[in-house]
Amino acid sequence: MQRITRDKAMQYEFDFHHEPLLRVAQGESFVIETEDAGSGQIRSTDVTPTLMELPTRNFEPAKSNPIGGPVFVEGAEKGDLLEVTIEQIIVDNQGFTNMRPGVGPLSDSLKWQSLRGPYVHIIKHTPGPSGTTRDGKGILNDKITWDLQPFIGTIGVAPEREVETSSVGQGPWGGNLDVRDMKEGTRCYLNCYHDGGLLYVGDVHGSQGDTEFYGTADETRSELRLKCRVIKNKSIPFVRLEKAESIVSLYSYRPLEDAVEMAIVNLMEWMVTEYGVAERDAYMYTCINPEFRVNVYQMVRIGRIQYTVGAEIPRKYLVATG
Repeated sequence: MQRITRDKAMQYEFDFHHEPLLRVAQGESFVIETEDAGSGQIRSTDVTPTLMELPTRNFEPAKSNPIGGPVFVEGAEKGDLLEVTIEQIIVDNQGFTNMRPGVGPLSDSLKWQSLRGPYVHIIKHTPGPSGTTRDGKGILNDKITWDLQPFIGTIGVAPEREVETSSVGQGPWGGNLDVRDMKEGTRCYLNCYHDGGLLYVGDVHGSQGDTEFYGTADETRSELRLKCRVIKNKSIPFVRLEKAESIVSLYSYRPLEDAVEMAIVNLMEWMVTEYGVAERDAYMYTCINPEFRVNVYQMVRIGRIQYTVGAEIPRKYLVATG
């Protein structure tokens, strides 16, 4: 099986100028070994005193969220849609979270001064029934544990013209979305702007709560297994997800209410055009269907990062009524 090793998965831009590291056929499984969002520099609490002086911070924006790629998918051309199936995510035996001065909504709080940072916390990961961390436990301390829910934080293709960074870039091409539903079994859909699609992936999290409030989740190394398929001559307004039991329309923007509105409108468009749901029924789902959800995946106050939300509806309601 073809593989991008961790030492090669250290790009910090979605850039169509990069030479592909892999060329894969449609339906061919491949592996990307990802580094953590701290570029492997935060492996213990020993770095806490110098957290703001790490070498990767000497850039604007700082070099964080290294990604592996690009992956050239045979048959993908500009104007096509790339389907990425997440087959497996195995995370490292540990991850980290940190609090940094000037980063996050409470980093300058007078009431909670202990939240100002710098602070580093190591989260231990233990294997689950599978014998791996795919279904393992995250250990916060000797009293608190939870089920790991690994997912891909940063995924995208090279944009059409501009070069975007892996830390603050977001758009219809993907980017640093931090969507906790980007997990095993999910299919992610991205527009293609160049031949081969030029896929990049990284920034895996062991777990994350809604909003990623202060900007750092359970940041960890991982081994990903993916496969791709090309849908010819199709484009979408923004990134879409298909889960086993539901579909999710993503959108990244500020202010938050505008991101929510666009995610909902795009979900309605999806339901109407591809599933035959009547326009009025799709609209009513957003107000009266108790299983309709808007997930606030990322609401981080860092630089120009947009807020990412997802409008979600179960598949059982995707019934043609138009």
